[in-house]
Amino acid sequence: MSTALHYFKWAFLVTALGLAGAFWLGFRYEGTVSGALAFLLVGSVLAVLEISLSFDNAIVNANKLKTMDPVWQRRFLTWGIVIAVFGMRIVFPLAVVAIAAWIGPWEALRLAATDPQRYAEIMHDSHLSISAFGGTFLMLVALSFFIDEDKDIDWIGRVEDRLRRLSAIQGLAYGLVLLIVLIFGSLLPEARQAEFFGAAILGAVVFMAVEALSHFLDAETDVTGAAARGGFGAFLYLEVLDASFSFDGVIGAFALTQNLFLIAIGLGIGAMYVRSMTIMLVEKQTLSQFRFLEHGAFYSILALSIIMFAQSMLHVPEVVTGLIGAAIIGVSFVSSIRFNHRSAG
Repeated sequence: MSTALHYFKWAFLVTALGLAGAFWLGFRYEGTVSGALAFLLVGSVLAVLEISLSFDNAIVNANKLKTMDPVWQRRFLTWGIVIAVFGMRIVFPLAVVAIAAWIGPWEALRLAATDPQRYAEIMHDSHLSISAFGGTFLMLVALSFFIDEDKDIDWIGRVEDRLRRLSAIQGLAYGLVLLIVLIFGSLLPEARQAEFFGAAILGAVVFMAVEALSHFLDAETDVTGAAARGGFGAFLYLEVLDASFSFDGVIGAFALTQNLFLIAIGLGIGAMYVRSMTIMLVEKQTLSQFRFLEHGAFYSILALSIIMFAQSMLHVPEVVTGLIGAAIIGVSFVSSIRFNHRSAG
């Protein structure tokens, strides 16, 4: 209990304040205790969904953070959480509506406060582009982990060994992702294909740009001693990755409520638990103790990317998405424990 309190004390505090804020918000909008309790319930459900969707995010964050410069670790765990909570949970939905409706950010904020139904409609109309962008970026993240000649630990041996052997083929990950994009895009109505393909290509370009910047800054380390390895490039990579993870949760939250401020509270609570889990994984070196946990996270990311592509044609409940990711990570956790027992024996 003391360990949980140490790592999750800020998450618990934000939970208490956030749920109190959700209750107050409900009372202000509905004017009744029952309305306030309904807001409190929805805020709690949103927080739980965000946590269930973000186990893999925390594991990948921890894996990247352990190689980062300590200064940039602290910056990600402070500035990064501010960007995650306010940037992705508040600014991002406002920006989507502002661009989609060709209105200013203040007008988008006014729309969220005074006409939440219209606001939610605009967000849902943007779902295709968001799914294509996020699906492409996340699939490249997952395949880059498996198609890597330096990877020396396999969980599902036959699959991962073959992918590692194929790493000599330049651009294989991009080729596989583009093939999948073509398959899903061809199944869409012709009028929507351009939007889907454009957003998917942008997702690939952003991934390539972040990777290139990270490699450039790493190369500069040896020359200037500045921008230490695992510095700004890794920070940027984690921020874009967090944004991609958040797309699904932000869009899906509108299925539960059309109130932007309640969504920000619920998802913000979830983001704080992701931060706490990330710190615990890094400091307790959990990834080194459970050798297949990281693999489970990347398989979960791969599953999420496929689900995001599928959502361009049909609705997949966020509960299902969260359960799939949690199940994959759970199996990898059990496999790790079994491996440790066999090794000890």
